[in-house]
Amino acid sequence: MARKAAAKPPVQPASSVLGPAPEVISVHSHRIACDGGGGALGHPRVFLEMGEGDFVECPYCARRVVRAAGADHGQTAPGVYEGSDGH
Repeated sequence: MARKAAAKPPVQPASSVLGPAPEVISVHSHRIACDGGGGALGHPRVFLEMGEGDFVECPYCARRVVRAAGADHGQTAPGVYEGSDGH
């Protein structure tokens, strides 16, 4: 007898489970990489894509990265890298 595959629950943003994002970072790029700040408190570098949305949340550290046209073109927060290659 064939079994039906169990339906996967929809993926929820980390903030819906953990509460408000611990940090909100403004960037210009829709592609970013996050490593949580590196060192002992960091996590593996993950590459995130906003797609059509205007934000993305890191699945490890729950940082919320928002696309903001008026964001300062200076350095981003430690552990967040803009651009397609993540550096």
